Amino acid sequence: MVDVSKWPLFSLLSSEVRATVRQACVFGTSANEAIYVTQENDVYVFGLNCSGCLGTGDSVSTIVPKKLDFLEGKKIVSLSYGSGPHVLLASEDGQLFAWGHNGYSQLGTGTTNPGFSAVAITTNLQNKKVMEVACGSHHSLALTHDGEVFAWGYNNCGQVGSGSTANQPYPRKVCSSLQGKTAVSITCGQASSMALVDNGEIYGWGYNGNGQLGTGNNGNQLSPCRLTTLQGLCIQQIVSGYGHCLALTDEGLLYAWGANTYGQLGTGNKNNHLSPVQIMADKERVVEIAACHSTHTSAAKTSSGKVYMWGQCRGQLISRPRLTHLSSMDDVFACFATPPVTWRLVSMEHDDFMTISEALREEFDCPDTADLKFSVDGKYIYVHKAVLKIRCEHFRLMFRSQWTEDQQEVIEIVQFSYPVYRSFLQFLYTDTVDLPPEDAIGLLDLATSYCENHLKRLCQQIIKRGITVENAFTLLSAAIRYDAEDLEEFCFKFCVNHMTQVTQTTTFWEVDGAMLKEFVSRASRCGAFKN
Repeated sequence: MVDVSKWPLFSLLSSEVRATVRQACVFGTSANEAIYVTQENDVYVFGLNCSGCLGTGDSVSTIVPKKLDFLEGKKIVSLSYGSGPHVLLASEDGQLFAWGHNGYSQLGTGTTNPGFSAVAITTNLQNKKVMEVACGSHHSLALTHDGEVFAWGYNNCGQVGSGSTANQPYPRKVCSSLQGKTAVSITCGQASSMALVDNGEIYGWGYNGNGQLGTGNNGNQLSPCRLTTLQGLCIQQIVSGYGHCLALTDEGLLYAWGANTYGQLGTGNKNNHLSPVQIMADKERVVEIAACHSTHTSAAKTSSGKVYMWGQCRGQLISRPRLTHLSSMDDVFACFATPPVTWRLVSMEHDDFMTISEALREEFDCPDTADLKFSVDGKYIYVHKAVLKIRCEHFRLMFRSQWTEDQQEVIEIVQFSYPVYRSFLQFLYTDTVDLPPEDAIGLLDLATSYCENHLKRLCQQIIKRGITVENAFTLLSAAIRYDAEDLEEFCFKFCVNHMTQVTQTTTFWEVDGAMLKEFVSRASRCGAFKN
């Protein structure tokens, strides 16, 4: 579940108020405005209120949330924001509302008058149900239930798709090569527009100076143009950044194109690409992607729930997808995007979908579903025999040769401590280890006994990262005892390089005399005692 307090603006609210938030959107040039929906479906706004973008009837800033009464009883299904900023909102019943900056008629009211209060946009949309909205910097798109795309607002580069560069004051159906096509998704860059149709094709129009339309050139397009370089692939999701695009196929392949000044394409360099290039080909299947027109940040989530980010992250340039510790792409934008906006209307509700790895992680040490338990140091650890048999040869052999159905389903472990054995079992469910280096020694012993070579390598990495002058000699002794040659060499060099400090610790003099003698002899041969 997404934690709304990760967005700095929401720290202005009390924990009690934050607990009521069901959906949220943070926007604005400095991420200083926010809209949120409560569990009771009430809509509130707070923040700087530039250009009246909060829809409160004025341009007065407020840190006290104000309720938007005009949305009473309305359920939000889509929300987007521009750079002015202006705001578009689609309700569950298909109504379209707009407010905020309107210098280019991006609200669709037919004027350029400021929109301090929300208005329902109906021109050319009678008997249409709007199901999705998207905003560029100063233009707007709406997708209707029957797959039609409407556009309006600023059109200096053809981003409205009308065939000209005249601003469009009202919603206008985008035709040309989209005529007869059924669109299923829309997205906007700063001054570009993209539509995904039901057969997996992508159409783009508007500004193309950085190749963000993916057409192979950098000429602007005043009307929709099909992205032919992805022909034969079925695209299921497309997102736009400020000047770049990402597309995800139904087979989990990820493509990127457009501006790359901040490494937002994830290609390992800063070169723009006029046509799509595949990225993350060496990673597992990608299931979701994220970007938004007000940032140069990109993110992707894989089938196992891993979250990657690249582009402009906290002011740093990351030119290749980097694995994060985060569980949600929304967290990438809250913690690393500049500004820290939301890339979509964020839901604080639990996602019903859970990957296999996430489900296994949840079920570890769960007595409700377990069919086996280990007793270690008087404490129980609850597991599933099937998982253990699949993941570990030791258990596969044990259950095959020793286990019968009438045996008690409790196994007592005496040779390892509770933290070590629990960490081992958790590793079988998660592929991760979270132990201090001192406990990792015991886990290294277990990994050696059970012939778990991958776990053995993880333990060595933990020990290397956690080595200090206080524990160095203890870790060296463990490496020798468990025949971890690479770790032994690392610990030995550390001890030699920090000889004065290491020899002053109590652990140095508490080890076995023979081992101490061998260390002194080996260190002397290396010249460690020449002074």
